[in-house]
Amino acid sequence: MLPVQEAIEIILNEVAPLGTETVESLHASGRVIAEHVLAKRANPPWDNSAMDGYAIMAADAVAATEECPTKLKVLYDLPAGSFPHAPVGPGEAVRIMTGAPVPDGADAVVMVERTEKLEESGEVLIKAAPNGGDNIRYSGEDFRIGQRVISAGTLIRPAEILMLAAVGQPEVTVYKRPVVAVLSTGDELVDIDKRPDKGQITNSNGYALAALAESAGCIVRFLGIARDTRESLTEKLNEAIEADAIITSGGVSVGDYDLVKDVLSELGSTMRFWKVALKPGKPLAFGVISGRPAFGLPGNPVSSMVAFEQFVRPALLKMAGREAIFQTTLKATITEGVRIRPGRMNFLRAVLNTEGDDYTVTPLKGQSSGAITTMVDANAYIIAPPDSSGFGANETVRVQPFDASVFLADTTDYPATKETDD
Repeated sequence: MLPVQEAIEIILNEVAPLGTETVESLHASGRVIAEHVLAKRANPPWDNSAMDGYAIMAADAVAATEECPTKLKVLYDLPAGSFPHAPVGPGEAVRIMTGAPVPDGADAVVMVERTEKLEESGEVLIKAAPNGGDNIRYSGEDFRIGQRVISAGTLIRPAEILMLAAVGQPEVTVYKRPVVAVLSTGDELVDIDKRPDKGQITNSNGYALAALAESAGCIVRFLGIARDTRESLTEKLNEAIEADAIITSGGVSVGDYDLVKDVLSELGSTMRFWKVALKPGKPLAFGVISGRPAFGLPGNPVSSMVAFEQFVRPALLKMAGREAIFQTTLKATITEGVRIRPGRMNFLRAVLNTEGDDYTVTPLKGQSSGAITTMVDANAYIIAPPDSSGFGANETVRVQPFDASVFLADTTDYPATKETDD
């Protein structure tokens, strides 16, 4: 059996980012940017006000207080979207709105809450002494013309869409999304809309793997079920090789009807390995067919999902141009002892929780590779190295969360308002 790390290295050496295409920035969320984005304009483009208030010369109001305010003449109002038509001189002020350009001569903005407008005289009372630069956002203090604002290989999130809009870039070059063929194999399988007869089961693996591939940003070609014959497998796999990557489930162990490896070889696939020291997920085949990575995942549903996360997702993310391709891990305190057989890297389904600023994790009962309920109940894997025979309660363990959404707060109280525990 191949060690997990070695298997990952073999896979990643066989895949590379796909080509690029140009898409509208508005619809680029979830894609991976293929070029550095350099700012064509500064932000802010000019010195502007961070507050509604009055733009003044700070030296005019160095002695201003609530009890003894400084009186200044108001020249004009300056709303956002307008441009100053006269500078500010000694003894003068301009009523300014948030975002409006700061007039020449002014070096501070006093927020409106610290002023009092004298409507009849056209003057304003400044009731607090400002410092030079108060409430002014200076041109280029966020980013300058020519500055790199997004790096190639970055996943485009709403924040990156914000930046693309801010620098005035309506289109962006992104890596193509991998097209992934998903195929399940086995005479015992029926589709989701069929009632299984005795000896049959629903093709749950295919649906799970399609969902996992979509979650990795891929376009899925769902090929359904191939029967345990060379003819059926050959027909389906010939369809699959039109995609950028191939994922099959079932048919990769050592049974008489486990034909996937043989048919892949007949179609010109170069097999790299077919067993990995992973639990669950030992019978895992990987090869390259017509330049496309082909993953033969186990037939047991939990095994196929674990194998996808550890081997297939990083490969697909690399093909999609991502720089960060591995699921994050963190340390947690295990709440219950668990025993395992050493020899393979184990991924135990578990429930990860937060305890103040720390994490706790509880292994689920029933770690069978066919126990679908544990995948629904779990939100993380406890990772046990190959030489581990288990953990005792309250030990520190390494945990791999399924995704960030597992930490959504199930509470009616807004979490950010909670006080920090002592």
